[in-house]
Amino acid sequence: MEKKSEDCVKLVGFWSSPYVHRVRWALKLKGVEYEYIEEDIFNRTSLLSELNPVYGKVPVLVHNGKPLPESLIILEYIDEIWDHNPLLPFDPYERSQVRFWAKFSEEKLLLLTGLALCSEGEKQERAVKLSIEALEKIEQILKGKIFFGGDKIGYLDLIIGFISYMLPIWEEVASVKILDPLKFPAIAAWTDNFMNNEVIKSELLPYSKDEMIRYFEWRRKELIPVFASYQL
Repeated sequence: MEKKSEDCVKLVGFWSSPYVHRVRWALKLKGVEYEYIEEDIFNRTSLLSELNPVYGKVPVLVHNGKPLPESLIILEYIDEIWDHNPLLPFDPYERSQVRFWAKFSEEKLLLLTGLALCSEGEKQERAVKLSIEALEKIEQILKGKIFFGGDKIGYLDLIIGFISYMLPIWEEVASVKILDPLKFPAIAAWTDNFMNNEVIKSELLPYSKDEMIRYFEWRRKELIPVFASYQL
């Protein structure tokens, strides 16, 4: 694995967080050795307050003693520090497009699918409808490609990666259907390619489907009242 003698890399995360998974994938794709520190976000120690005093959330990357929060920023940092196997394209315009769709994924796709999990009734129906509309846009930019970055996994694949392994869990827990493989053949093919990648697969192996279902059943129950007043 790629490791400079002066590098000390740690990652503070929580097992079910899609934000943490994307950082773990990036480090693994780069061949960067790191220490993983599991932090129970529901029974926090003082560690997160010290490393991420603004938000107190995971993930936090600690590189040579310097903490860096927020997964999108962490991914770009990783790509700059360890510049082999680049995640972002070299061309400035292509790089800006990747960032645009990453922002879209965070503000639309992840938010809406999460609301479909954590709502019920008309609000859930609306969240499912808007999630499908967001996926329609993703389907268009993916057509004709193996991965979003072309023939290898890149930055945007890691950002949108949650729909390959986590969205099916959310659909099952919430009894909804968002990602129909017949409606979204390009995304369905991408999901197979992404999940069959050895790096992606190895980072998800410790987590069983049953564990994920139990966890998100609990989260759904806890969050439905929280998002009851949220306006779509």
